[in-house]
Amino acid sequence: MSNDTIVAVATAPGTGGIAVVRISGNSALNIALKHLSTKSLKPRTATWCRFGELDDVVAIWYPRGYSGEPTVEISCHGSVYIQQTILQSLVDSGARMAEPGEFTMRAFLNGRMNLSQAEAVADLIEAVTPAQHRLAVSQLRGGYAEQLKALRQELLDLTSLMELELDFSQEDVEFADRTHLNQLIAELDSHLTSLISSFAMGNAVKRGIPVAIVGRPNAGKSSLLNALLHDDRAIVSSVPGTTRDTVEETLNIDGLTFRFIDTAGLRHSNDPVEVLGIERSRRAIDEALIILHVIDSTAADNAEEPLKEGKDTILVYNKCDLLSSGETIRRPANAVEVSAKTGYGIDELKVLMLSKMSATVTSDVMLTNVRHRDALRLVAQALANVKAGLEAGTPTDLVAVDLRDAIYHLGTITGEITSNDLLSSIFGRFCIGK
Repeated sequence: MSNDTIVAVATAPGTGGIAVVRISGNSALNIALKHLSTKSLKPRTATWCRFGELDDVVAIWYPRGYSGEPTVEISCHGSVYIQQTILQSLVDSGARMAEPGEFTMRAFLNGRMNLSQAEAVADLIEAVTPAQHRLAVSQLRGGYAEQLKALRQELLDLTSLMELELDFSQEDVEFADRTHLNQLIAELDSHLTSLISSFAMGNAVKRGIPVAIVGRPNAGKSSLLNALLHDDRAIVSSVPGTTRDTVEETLNIDGLTFRFIDTAGLRHSNDPVEVLGIERSRRAIDEALIILHVIDSTAADNAEEPLKEGKDTILVYNKCDLLSSGETIRRPANAVEVSAKTGYGIDELKVLMLSKMSATVTSDVMLTNVRHRDALRLVAQALANVKAGLEAGTPTDLVAVDLRDAIYHLGTITGEITSNDLLSSIFGRFCIGK
């Protein structure tokens, strides 16, 4: 890790009421005091002073700040000119501009947080809904990382005992309790299965819960999307096959972000462009967590069945405003009647969607990171090899190799195992100043 003193604006770019300039490194205090009207700063105490003749500022010195290093934070007025002048003055005095995510990388390297917690910082900054915020805070405070770290240590201990057996192979002694090893593998396998399976929902909460709006041409799919969004987002026409590509929009409903995907009408077609749209519709159905199957209430054959087994499908009977007085619809009891034109039933539909998702997003331990999911899959495969090896009587040294693989991949999640390329990939996504 570089011993340079780094500096950046820690607040959002642009003009604002207040901006914060952060300096981190062993020379942070000395460099800051070259420009401040005060001769000293008390630890963790806000001090009003001047930055040269430029601006009145408030400076705080942290002997061990966010990055785990001596840090000075200078709050100034949010003029872009003031911010840039302060930055240039500090750089001229010996600091250098920070790289994206360098403050957080230093916090990780200085032991202030593990790697999964550092990644959660980016998620916390990007959170725009309560559910996204809750998951990011949970991971920032340890989340499942501490559980994985403890299990990794147990595997390390057992692997060490197994490798010790190799030094006494001629004495035919057994230091590692195979029964305990099998129990530990079963425990870890159960934990891994639960975490990996939570990724679909965790990623959906982070990116937006995918909702496919599907049905036959002219059922009112695009009209329903517009009604949900309260906006004319999708083109509406009485001509069948108007929607030939997927149209995506997001909507926050009581703290959850839903990503609606309006699809091409499902029917047989000889039009090659429409066929491509229908293929995309079917892919959207496969990827969606919720399917809104829109049905024309006025159609003679309006008693349709859900399109996809194993999916949360809501049958949405649209155009109910066009029914004659007293006319009934042949539909299941759990379907929703709506009118995309008048807005009738739209609020009921939103409540139903929330009820299907709310129960599954209450858990704070939920996988949201693709890198973590891929690493856990490799851990699961290594442990499967260990289990198979124990059952087949595989030599101890070969079983130990598979155990080491599992330990390695667990370590890449929390940061016991890192590489420069991995750190650059992770922290390069951060904003400068964080």
